[in-house]
Amino acid sequence: MARPAVIVLFMGLVLSGPLHAAPLVSAGDRVAIVGDSITEQKLYSRYVECYLLACAGIPDVHVMQFGWGGETAGGFANRAVNDLRPFGPTVVTLCYGMNDGGYQPWKPEIGAAYEKNMRTVLTRLGDLGVRRVVIGSPGAVDTHFFRPGQAMGDRPAHEAYNDTLAHLRDIDRALAADANHAFADVHGTMSDAMGKAQAALGTRYDVCGGDGFHPGPNGQLLMAEAFLTALGLDGAIGTVTIDWKSGAEPPTAGHAIVSKSHTADISTVELASTRWPFCFEGDPRASGGTRSIVPFTPFNERLNRFVLVVRNLDAARAAVTWGSETREFSRDELAAGVNLAAAFPSTPFDQPFAALQAAVAQKQGFETTLIKQVVTNFRLVPGIEADAEARRAADVLIDRLLTRWRDLDAAARARVVPVSHTITVKSVP
Repeated sequence: MARPAVIVLFMGLVLSGPLHAAPLVSAGDRVAIVGDSITEQKLYSRYVECYLLACAGIPDVHVMQFGWGGETAGGFANRAVNDLRPFGPTVVTLCYGMNDGGYQPWKPEIGAAYEKNMRTVLTRLGDLGVRRVVIGSPGAVDTHFFRPGQAMGDRPAHEAYNDTLAHLRDIDRALAADANHAFADVHGTMSDAMGKAQAALGTRYDVCGGDGFHPGPNGQLLMAEAFLTALGLDGAIGTVTIDWKSGAEPPTAGHAIVSKSHTADISTVELASTRWPFCFEGDPRASGGTRSIVPFTPFNERLNRFVLVVRNLDAARAAVTWGSETREFSRDELAAGVNLAAAFPSTPFDQPFAALQAAVAQKQGFETTLIKQVVTNFRLVPGIEADAEARRAADVLIDRLLTRWRDLDAAARARVVPVSHTITVKSVP
């Protein structure tokens, strides 16, 4: 049976381990996802939160997004302390630069202003006691959808502005190194996948959005990939091992055997999993979902490895059934380890993952209202800082709204329950 090469997890990836010595997110952390209108779309922020809740295996992590349309690094510097303080983040991800570039060709003054404002942001985060920061570069603009047919200076608009964004990316990288922060190469991740995807799917396939710079789900998955990688999450969702001589062995943490059976030609294991693989959605050739971009980026290899290993298989091949689908693999592929999350287009986790995404989307929608209409606006009321009674009243309202946020947060987290699923391996004569 012919299969795309991406579905088999090569042994080198299995053995490579974490991309970082340790994840930057620990139990009990509060993660703030900060950026401009691309963050306020609440897509990559949703994917990051779902991953942290369901896939990462780190307990008691809470997430809030702080996206603000049209914002620059300087704009966030002005509101950082006021807006972040009620949440009390311990980890912050930043994604600025798209607006800071001014939508014009590169010139050193753009970089000088951006670096100054980003340094101010980092100082503000230090004042708040933030433990770890991920400095994300700006993304990219689309090769075919950003100002099509227009020039910027003496170059096509998309080419010139991607050059500007690449310069800002380099500033972010240097700032991260200088301040011992993590760096997420959002620009490189998006640019690399865009070239590959458009070569395969055509020029009408947008990666950075129909307007050229607000990505849809496909481009936002790439952004999530960059940030999750920078956070040091190794992607080892779990490993299930079956020895053909003795049956299923105890799986890795986050997965428990409910029942198992084993005969000469078929082995079955029923599992209950509290650590889920990340699930994709949408048409495999359309930009309106996450599934279409997966073949052009190493998301599954880096971040989404739910591996089945079958040792000592007598037959040359075996059919693996997981949920409602069956795929065939060779003895060598199974011995090396097959990444089920990549091999199976639909999985037993799809429905619970969709329900989790819906709950997180509802929560993040409330966060935009909370921050933009209440927390920030009180800061702008003339004289409120000098009026202790008014400040106390504002704090009471914010606290009441945070109670509502905590309810939505709890509702999202309650969606992460053990998922029962069965893996059956049958030898093929």
